[in-house]
Amino acid sequence: MNFDRIRLSNFKPYGDADLRLTEGVTVIHGLNGSGKSSLLEACFFALYGSKALDGTLDDVVTKGEEETTVELWFTHDGTPYRIERTLRVYDDRIDHQCTLESTDGSDVARDGARSVREFVTELLRMDAEAFVSCAYVRQGEVNELINATPRERQDTIDDLLQLGKLEEYRKRAGDARLGVEDVLENRRGRLDQLDEQIAAKEDRDLHERLNGLESELSEVTDEIERYEEQRERATETREAAAETLSTHAEKREKLEAVESTINEIETAVREAERERDEHRDAIAEVRERMTDIEAAIDDRLDDAGLDSADDDVIEARREALDKREAEIRETLDDERVSAEAFRNQATNLTGKADDLAERAAELDAEADDLADEAEAAAAEADERESSIEELREEAEGLRERFATADVDRESVEDKRTTLREQRGEVRERVAELSAELKNARERVAEAEELLEAGKCPECGQPVEDSPHATGIEDDRERVAELEAELESAREREGTLDDRIDELDELAEAADRLDKIDETTEMLGERVEERRAEAKQKREAAAERREKAEAKRETAEETREIAEEKRQEAESAAERVTELEAALSEVDEAREAVDAVEERANAVADAEATIERRREKRETLAELNDERRDRLADKRERRDELAAAVDETAVEEAEERKEKAEQYLERVDGELERLGDRRTELDNAIGSVNGEIRELETLRSEREELAATVEALDGLHGETSELEAMYGDLRAELRQRNVAELERTLNETFDLVYGNDAYSHIELDGEYALTVYQKDGESLDPEQLSGGERALFNLSLRCAIYRLLSEGIEGAAPTPPLILDEPTVFLDSGHVSRLVRLVEEMRGFGVSQILIVSHDDELVGAADELVTVEKEPRSNRSTARRADATELDIASLADD
Repeated sequence: MNFDRIRLSNFKPYGDADLRLTEGVTVIHGLNGSGKSSLLEACFFALYGSKALDGTLDDVVTKGEEETTVELWFTHDGTPYRIERTLRVYDDRIDHQCTLESTDGSDVARDGARSVREFVTELLRMDAEAFVSCAYVRQGEVNELINATPRERQDTIDDLLQLGKLEEYRKRAGDARLGVEDVLENRRGRLDQLDEQIAAKEDRDLHERLNGLESELSEVTDEIERYEEQRERATETREAAAETLSTHAEKREKLEAVESTINEIETAVREAERERDEHRDAIAEVRERMTDIEAAIDDRLDDAGLDSADDDVIEARREALDKREAEIRETLDDERVSAEAFRNQATNLTGKADDLAERAAELDAEADDLADEAEAAAAEADERESSIEELREEAEGLRERFATADVDRESVEDKRTTLREQRGEVRERVAELSAELKNARERVAEAEELLEAGKCPECGQPVEDSPHATGIEDDRERVAELEAELESAREREGTLDDRIDELDELAEAADRLDKIDETTEMLGERVEERRAEAKQKREAAAERREKAEAKRETAEETREIAEEKRQEAESAAERVTELEAALSEVDEAREAVDAVEERANAVADAEATIERRREKRETLAELNDERRDRLADKRERRDELAAAVDETAVEEAEERKEKAEQYLERVDGELERLGDRRTELDNAIGSVNGEIRELETLRSEREELAATVEALDGLHGETSELEAMYGDLRAELRQRNVAELERTLNETFDLVYGNDAYSHIELDGEYALTVYQKDGESLDPEQLSGGERALFNLSLRCAIYRLLSEGIEGAAPTPPLILDEPTVFLDSGHVSRLVRLVEEMRGFGVSQILIVSHDDELVGAADELVTVEKEPRSNRSTARRADATELDIASLADD
C-alpha cells in the first residue's frame, strides 16, 4: 500500500495544502511547531476518522473556521482509492461526512464515517490501534512496544498477525462448550425430576381411585332424583294454597279500596264547606278596607290639586306638572353650567397665578446657583494655573537628566529594545549551553562508571577486548569548553541586565515628560474653558432675575381677575338653589297625584276581588252536591264486598301453604348437600383424570428429553474438540510467527549493530525479548542506554513490519512505514545506525517510508524532501516538495 496524495483544507495549522507522495523515502522537514506531524496525522485521520485522534473532532478544525476537508489518495494491492472526510461546525456540534471510492472504475464505494472505517480495517487487516503498533511510530512513542509487558506485546503482535481471530474462535468454541454444559446439566436435572414425578404418580394407583369415585357419584345422583320428585309435589300443594289466598286477598283489597274512596269523598266535602266559609269572611274584610281607602282619597285631593279622583282629571293634572318641571329644569341646567364655568375660571386663574409665582421663585434660585457656579469655575481656573506651574518645574528637572545621558529622549526606547533582543539571544544561548553541558557531563559520568567497571565507554566490552579507543578525554575537554563558554555567556547576560535597568529609568523619565507636556496643554485649555464658563454663568444669572420679576407682576394681575370670576359663580349658585326648591314642590304635587291614583285603583281591585270570591262559593256548593251522590253509591258497594269475604277458607289455605314451605325448606337443604357432594366427586374424578393425562405427558416428555440428553452429550464432545483444535492451531502458528519474527528481528538488528558489542536476540513463545552480548552475557532491553533502547525498538517495529510484508505464506500488502521524529532519543552515533536501518528497509522491499525529522543525516538519506513552514502573521502552515539531491544541508542546519 502507498499514499499517493494528501490534500487539506483548514486542518489544524493548514489553510490549504496539496501534497503528492511517491515511493521511496520521504522526509518531512521543518522547525518545531511548524506542522510537520500534522501531515501524517491527516493521513491517519483520513483512514480511520475519529478513532485516529487523541482528542475530539473539534481539535482538527482550524481555529476560527467552520469547515475542514481532508482528502487522501492511496493504492492498495494494485487498486487506487480516494477518501474524503468533511467536518462542519454547527453551534455546539460537528457534522462528520465521509466517502470512499475506487478511482479505476471497479465500482467500490462506501458512504459514512463508520462504513469507511470498517472497510479500511478489513482492507488493511488492522484497525487504528494495530496501525499505530505496526506501521505508524508516533512522536514520543518510539519505546512504547519495548516498554510493554510480554503479555501486552503478545496481544499486539498476535492481533497484527491475525492470530487474535483464532483466539476469538477458540473462545467462541469454549463459550459454546460451556453453554452446552449448562443446557446438558439442566436437561439431566429435568430428566431426574421427571423420573421422580412418574414414580410418585404410579404409586398412587390412579385407575382404582377413579372407579371408586364413579360408583359413589352414581349413588348420589339417584338420591338427588328422588328428593327432586318429592319437592315437585310439595311445590304444587303450596301453589294451590297460594292461589286460594290470592283470590281472597283481591276481594279484601277491593273492599279496602272502596272504604278508602268513601273516606276521601267525605274529606273533600268537608274541605269544600270550609273553603266556602273562608271566601265569605274574606268578602267582608275587603268591604271594610274599601271604606278606609275612599276616606284616604278625600284627604289627598287638596295636596294633589285635584277636584275629584276621576281618571281624566288626574291625567290633566299630571300633564300640567310635567310641563312646569320641564320649564324649571331647562333654566336650572343653564344656571348650573354658568356657575360651574365661573368656578372653573376662578380656579384656573388662581392656579396660573400660583404657577407664575413659583416659576419666579425657581428663576431666582437658578440665578443664585449660576452665580455660585461662576465663582467655582473662576476658583478652579486659578487652581489649574498653579498646577501648570508645578508641572513645568518637574519637567525642567527631568530634562536635566537627559543632558548627562549618552542617549537622547527620542532614541532611548529603540536602544532598550535592541538590548532586550540581544539579552534574549544570550539567554537562549545559555539554555542551549546548559543542556549541552548536562548531556556532556552525563556521557563523561557514564564513561567513568564503565571504566571503573573495566569496560569500554563506547561498546561496553572489557577494555582489553574493546575494538574502539576510548574518547573520554575528548568528552572531558568538551565539558571544560562548554563550562567556559557558559560562564562567558552568563557574564554577558549580567552586563546587559545592568544596562537595560539604566535605560528603563531613562525610558520612564521620557514617558513622564511626554505625560507632563500633554497634561500642561490640557490644563491650559481647561483654564480658558472655566473662565469663559464663569462669564457666561454670570450673564445667565442676571437674565433669570429679570424674568422672575416679570412673572411676579403677571401673577398679581391674574389673581385679581380670578376674584371677579369667583363672585359671579356665587350669584349663579344662588339662582340654582331657588330653581331646585321650585322643582321640589312639583315633585311633591306629583307624589300626591300618584297616591290618589293608586288608592282609586285599589278600590277597583277590591270590588273585583269580592266578585271572584262570590263566584267560587257558588262553584264549591255545586261540587259538594255531586260528591254526596257518589258517596251514597260507594257505601252500597262496600256492603256487598264485606259479605263476599270467607275468613275460614283463608285460614285453611294459609295452614296448607305453611306446611308445604317447611317441607320444601328441608328438601332444599338436603339437595344442596347432595349437590355439593356430587360437585366434589366430579372435581375429584376430573383431578384423577388430569393426573392420568399428566402421567402420560410426563412419560412422553421423558422419552424426548432422554433423546435430547444423548444428543447434547455428543455435541459437548464436539465443542470440546473444536476448542482444543483452535487453541492448538493458535499455539502452532504463534511458534511459527515467533521463529519468523526472531529471524527478521535478528537480521534487522544485525544490520544496525553488526560487528558491534551485541551478538543476537532471542524471542520466546510469550514474546519476551533478551539481548545477548558477544561475551554471552544476557541483557533485558530496558538495560540498554536511552539511544540504544530507542534504536532497538525501531528495529523491533521494522522486524514486525517485515514479517507482515513478507507474510507467513506469501507476501501481503502493508501500509507505508511512518516514523514521526524517531531521533528524539538518539545521539549522532545512533542516528547513523537509524539511517542504515532505513536504507536496509528499502532493500527488504518496503516501497514507501515517511519520516518526520529535522536531522541532517536522515534528510540526506531521503529520496524526496517535504519542507514545512509556518507564516508568523497568519499562523498558517504550508508544505512543498523538493528533490533531496538539491538540498543545501548547510542552510537547513542554519535554520
